[in-house]
Amino acid sequence: MGSKKKIDMTKGSIMKLVILFALPICAGNILQQLYTTVDTLIVGNFCGSISLAAIGTSSQPVEMLLCIFIGIGAGVSILVSQYTGSGESEKLKRLIATATSFLYICAIPLSIIGLFVGPLVLKFMQVPEDTFVSAVSYLRIIFLGTLGNMGYNLNAGILRGVGDSRSTLFFLLISCIVNIVLDLVFIAIFHMDVAGAALATIIAMFASWFCSIIYIKQKYPELAFSFLPKYLDKRMLRDIIEVGLPLGLNNSIYSIGHILMQSLVNLQGSTFIAACSVAGKITGIANVAINSFSSAATTFSGQNLGAGNYDRLKKGSLHIPLFSGLVTCTAGLIMTAFSPILLGFFTPDPAVLELAVLYVRVVLPFTWCFGVFNGIISFVNGLGEVKYPTIVNMLMLWAVRIPVAYFINYFIDGKYIMACFPISFAFGMTCMLFYYRTKRWKKIMAPLYDSK
Repeated sequence: MGSKKKIDMTKGSIMKLVILFALPICAGNILQQLYTTVDTLIVGNFCGSISLAAIGTSSQPVEMLLCIFIGIGAGVSILVSQYTGSGESEKLKRLIATATSFLYICAIPLSIIGLFVGPLVLKFMQVPEDTFVSAVSYLRIIFLGTLGNMGYNLNAGILRGVGDSRSTLFFLLISCIVNIVLDLVFIAIFHMDVAGAALATIIAMFASWFCSIIYIKQKYPELAFSFLPKYLDKRMLRDIIEVGLPLGLNNSIYSIGHILMQSLVNLQGSTFIAACSVAGKITGIANVAINSFSSAATTFSGQNLGAGNYDRLKKGSLHIPLFSGLVTCTAGLIMTAFSPILLGFFTPDPAVLELAVLYVRVVLPFTWCFGVFNGIISFVNGLGEVKYPTIVNMLMLWAVRIPVAYFINYFIDGKYIMACFPISFAFGMTCMLFYYRTKRWKKIMAPLYDSK
């Protein structure tokens, strides 16, 4: 590839390359958290706790309907990293053309479906009456931005797959600026409430998508990237679905679980919903390193598997997840210590603030387990090994997190249901560490042992 921004993970210091790759994504995640945080700050201060609750409870229906394609997009990124590592440029072109065409086939119908199915999901989630109308308004506008949302995420995955993580930071910066400016215009000046927040978000999504299209076409002409659909290569589509569909189904099952979890949250009332929404901003900021190192782990394992660097694979399989856990642990403890002060910026409501502080203190000190878990699961996904992580994810959610949450809600106290998260994190981490003892891992590493 021609761009100097591309990072070749197949040679050099493992952690130096991983950190160089992860830092721009981390900065991008901070920007993403910044503009969702600004959403919360502006809505919380100009609209109130009901509007905060409406935005907080609306993310699950969107996640549920988009999750399968997001998984398929992750599959595209994995295949891009493998073809980049093996130097198969023609396959790379066909893959990207097929993925772009598949984007349009999925995004437009999902936008229409979301307009009608989203409100039904909110009813199933038992959204409180005082929040329901605002949540529906927010949801319907967000679904109009489906193509921009999915398009940007697909392009970001392509760029990460070829080793370019820095460019996505620039696109997120544009999105962040557009979102913040329009938030102030639509909410603070025109008093559009949650509809203004949603409109600002979808305009920012499309802005980042268009910028990513222009960038890829200019910086990576060898990819033959096209804005509009060109063709579907049946073999490539099969490979994309084979790798991406299990990830998408995993996301889908996870999303349904999130809806059940949100239903429990909704049963506690609008104040508790608003508290969870506010606390989520703090936990999101503390956990920005997780997605960054996970993306690096996927690209690292994909490129090195394609290049046949099995010794590097073995070293990276532990170094990357453990470093992610260490960074997440440090950030989590710091944010927990200062949580009462930080949360006070989001809401003047003392009842919301009290519950938000409780949420942070229960969850954040233990998210380092999720950092390790997600690092391993992303590394394994990068190898194309999606079945084991899918099973672990399902068990973590359906056998641990949801049952524990319902047990706490009905037998202890509903305001402590967030304790189900650290319990499930520890379970998932233990299961993923066990992967390195399985026959599948030994089979992947067989060329390394055969050469000794």
